Amino acid sequence: MLHAEIEIGSFLKARRAALDPAALGLPDGVNRRRVRGLRREEVAQLAGISVDYYTRIEQGRAPAISDSVLDAIARALRLSDGEVTYLRNIAAPRRRPADCVAGPGPDGGPCAVPRQTVRPEVQRLLDAMGDTVPAVVLGRGLDFLAWNALGGRIAFDLPALAPDRRNAALLVFLDPAARALHADWEAKAMEVVGNLRADSGRHPEDPRICDVVNELLAHSRDFRRLWETQSVHECLRGTKTLLHPHVGELVLTFESFRLSTDPDQALVTYTAARGSTTEGRLRELAALGEPVLTA
Repeated sequence: MLHAEIEIGSFLKARRAALDPAALGLPDGVNRRRVRGLRREEVAQLAGISVDYYTRIEQGRAPAISDSVLDAIARALRLSDGEVTYLRNIAAPRRRPADCVAGPGPDGGPCAVPRQTVRPEVQRLLDAMGDTVPAVVLGRGLDFLAWNALGGRIAFDLPALAPDRRNAALLVFLDPAARALHADWEAKAMEVVGNLRADSGRHPEDPRICDVVNELLAHSRDFRRLWETQSVHECLRGTKTLLHPHVGELVLTFESFRLSTDPDQALVTYTAARGSTTEGRLRELAALGEPVLTA
């Protein structure tokens, strides 16, 4: 589990360290600052709460923090909308995942959470997109849950992977092919970390998310570096360039859509401009037959 008291402390420390006191009109004081960013007492002053209370919040020792206090801290730290949501999630009382069976597991430990599945209607939608729109469904922890034929050809070969390896974060950081595939691997890595941290805030006790994060912390120096920045930024739309080994450069626009009846699942589509080189290359990719890679 990603312990909330650890997460909230690390997050708040990183966010106050990222602020420039001078930009906020705060003096250096009599003594030169020994650390970057704001001091705890300065955050408390800006938020209008006592230093002792802010300290207890940052140390994970303050239960039931009110929304008004969280909002005040968010304003003091100049948090983005995504960061405010993350702070609220990790400050909230812990809860079981929505599909967790009641009661503890057989060994008395945390309950088991079944792997997410995609409704047949959603799979039919994926398949109906045909040979021009690659599409996948992502679940909690950035697991690939489903894809259409073309979606199974634009990055790693998902059908060939074991189910527990079909995960965007594991592939981006642990599969060497990812660095050659993404024209801007660092940007892709930051996107994945921001999305994964946001997801961990929504489901702090989800065992799959915890397994993914812990494996990456143990085996990827780049993931540790980016995870420690405490970046929370869900990238739900944009443009990416893939350097596909079979058809060449693909410039794709992606959009993510939360499924209304399955809110922990997101349909992600990839499209190319009409008449573009990429559109032609997607048709080439669709004609190759068996999948060679997946998004």
